[in-house]
Amino acid sequence: MRARVFRWVGVATAVAAIVPAAAVGKPSKAELKAAVREAKRECQLERGSTDATRAAFRAKYGSLGLGHCVKVRTRDALREAAQARRQALKDCKVERAQDPAAFAEKYGTNRNRRNALGRCVSQKMRVIAAKQDRADREEIEAEHNAAAACRAERSQDPQAFAEKYGTNRNKRNAFGKCVSQRARADQESEQPEPNGDAHGGQPHEHPNGGSGQGDPGSGAGEGSSSPGTV
Repeated sequence: MRARVFRWVGVATAVAAIVPAAAVGKPSKAELKAAVREAKRECQLERGSTDATRAAFRAKYGSLGLGHCVKVRTRDALREAAQARRQALKDCKVERAQDPAAFAEKYGTNRNRRNALGRCVSQKMRVIAAKQDRADREEIEAEHNAAAACRAERSQDPQAFAEKYGTNRNKRNAFGKCVSQRARADQESEQPEPNGDAHGGQPHEHPNGGSGQGDPGSGAGEGSSSPGTV
């Protein structure tokens, strides 16, 4: 148990060191702890319980597996929180400018209603965060569906599968590339019209592969999945 605690503390410390201060400000200990907790939950969900989802997880995050995933998703969670805070503050200031008295009455709770802006930001941040979480879950679901489809395709003809998807020297990244392509296609097919935004934000970004809808077979995980086995 002690080793596990130290491992997660190490992850949190490493993430705090690599998150650009300009991007998120300086997160508090509580914010960092919450981000690590969210990352652990998402990584366990992403890893899943089937052979196919676990193979896709290995292809995406490499030999470091869960620890690497937590590091990546903690950084994403901190970035998303900073984006949500900036957007909420901007929206609340616009709303306040339209009718300061109505704004204070709507959001203020203390005697002089001077906490109205803070209360407004907190409320709007929760809404934005819920949309971000829903987008993350949809991304993970798309990857799980893609992993199952790729495993079925590979079982029909492993050699043809490797030739079709593999891009490195020994084609061992074929499974990760397949999952990446199928998951991306799945999410793109469900994107709203340009004037609509189903998720309320930008695509989920992973520093090790550009986008969470990106390439699970690249970066640290490339070559970790052979074309013939899961």
